Amino acid sequence: MRKVKVGVAGYGVIGQRLADGVALQGDMELVGVADVAPTLAVMALHEKGMPYRLFTAMPEKAGLLTDKGIPVSGTLEDLVKEVDIMLDATSAGVGAKNKELYQKYGKKAVFQGGEKNSVADVFFHGYANYEKGLGADYLKLTSCNTTGLIRAIDCIDRAVGVQRTAMTIIRRVADPGDYHRGLTNALEVEHAPSHQCLDLMTIMPHIAATGILVHTPVTHGHIITPVVTTKTPVGKDELIEMFRAHPRIRMVRLADGFKGNASLFRYARDLGNPRGDMYEIAVWEESIVKSGDDIMFALNIPQEAVVIPENIDAIRAAMKMQLTREEGTAATNKYLGMKVH
Repeated sequence: MRKVKVGVAGYGVIGQRLADGVALQGDMELVGVADVAPTLAVMALHEKGMPYRLFTAMPEKAGLLTDKGIPVSGTLEDLVKEVDIMLDATSAGVGAKNKELYQKYGKKAVFQGGEKNSVADVFFHGYANYEKGLGADYLKLTSCNTTGLIRAIDCIDRAVGVQRTAMTIIRRVADPGDYHRGLTNALEVEHAPSHQCLDLMTIMPHIAATGILVHTPVTHGHIITPVVTTKTPVGKDELIEMFRAHPRIRMVRLADGFKGNASLFRYARDLGNPRGDMYEIAVWEESIVKSGDDIMFALNIPQEAVVIPENIDAIRAAMKMQLTREEGTAATNKYLGMKVH
């Protein structure tokens, strides 16, 4: 069977991880990646021996790459011509401009959470609304926080039904190595409700969601504390079993040394995961507590890698590689090596 040909636009924090994720898929072929300048990620790609073909997103600035000895295989337009579908991981707003190129050649595309919803036909999540993405030309993913949050809420909803949820999101201020937010010693509260709650209700309109977001001067992961009102009462042990059965949710324990976000990042490095990445969200067992009929828990969002599985789900849906949520997510999980923990 012919492999689906995939290209990645933008070789940054998300783009390089998308490239690695697609390269692992046995039924997909990574044609190449596109970027503009010799960033650290691009220079590292060169030093690793160019495992992926690199295309310049701005032909007039190709010299920025070739002057450093970085081989260029063509332009972004050349890459688009070769693929079946593009994963666009460029900066917010650039993807909407790139869409004109994708449309020119009749190619499908998947956009990231930073783009406006209007860029796509479907606001997509692999577990919550996979079937809505079937055959769609343009899909947009949810943000890292929303992606992980929906995994957990969808897991509960399919088991016992969810009426509403309220949450606090403790958001890392920037990715490791970023300096654009400056050096801070403060917490910042955003206007409520946060966009993650609004996005959740867009994907899952039958659930009422609200919440507050707090920016924190850390870089390794977000922590979300949802309070969930279920249609059928659920206990702590039952919730633990639900989460343990989900291949994209990892149950962890404070008693085992998982004291917070940095513990999970360190554990991913100790596992030998490239860049210290972890595709799974994590839920602390000791954080699960009942409050009347509601249940509360804390989960960790590894923001650099959490959206990679859902992006690959989006390829499967758009290209109709698998026609059901169960089959599509299972194929993605298999090739990424995700398993029940």
